[in-house]
Amino acid sequence: MKITDLRASYGASQVLHGINFEIGTEPVGIVGRNGMGKTTVCAALTGMGPRVSGQIEWQGQDLSTMNSTQIARAGIAIVPQGRRIFKSLTVEEHLLLVDDKATGKRWTIPGIYELFPRLAERRKNYANQLSGGEQQMLAIGRALMRQPSFLILDEPSEGLAPVIVQRLVDVLNEISASGIKMLIVEQNLRVAAAVAPRLLVMVSGDIALDIPSAQLLEDEAMQSQYLGVGQH
Repeated sequence: MKITDLRASYGASQVLHGINFEIGTEPVGIVGRNGMGKTTVCAALTGMGPRVSGQIEWQGQDLSTMNSTQIARAGIAIVPQGRRIFKSLTVEEHLLLVDDKATGKRWTIPGIYELFPRLAERRKNYANQLSGGEQQMLAIGRALMRQPSFLILDEPSEGLAPVIVQRLVDVLNEISASGIKMLIVEQNLRVAAAVAPRLLVMVSGDIALDIPSAQLLEDEAMQSQYLGVGQH
């Protein structure tokens, strides 16, 4: 995916100011303080919200000219911030909603249960009966059922206990190893670096740094300057 001069605005308020970056086979992370435009990047790439200009090149197509349904059909899936699951549906009902029953798919309901055995145990439970970690597993599983070739995750570790976060990192690395390209947006620097070997640091709607994860992890002065805090 190649993003060129991407600008996004909500009404008269411009949030992204002409950002440029590329994502190849390895995952890329976006980090930054609150309000820097990270979630707006996710919304712009998926056609869910802001008015955009510039180009989002993906497999010979320009996603900036498409609506969210067309983008999803092009192989882009998102695990949104806050998970956005339906509390009145069971785990299995969530997965059935996006199961088109086609044959030869990489991700099936049994495959999701293999990836997340806990969801198999809780398949008949309603979403409001799940823990935060289980809800995040469900949100990821639902996204994978769309058979994406590119997966966007917006703050996936938010609100999760450390032991669950480590399991999340392991799963994301497993998904990446399966061949799915990935963009992970995180406030937790360690989580982003554990998944993505390259990080983009956003400041006020621009990309201030494009840097190897290991280099940013080792430079506390740089973390303080661009992120406001040290490592989580």
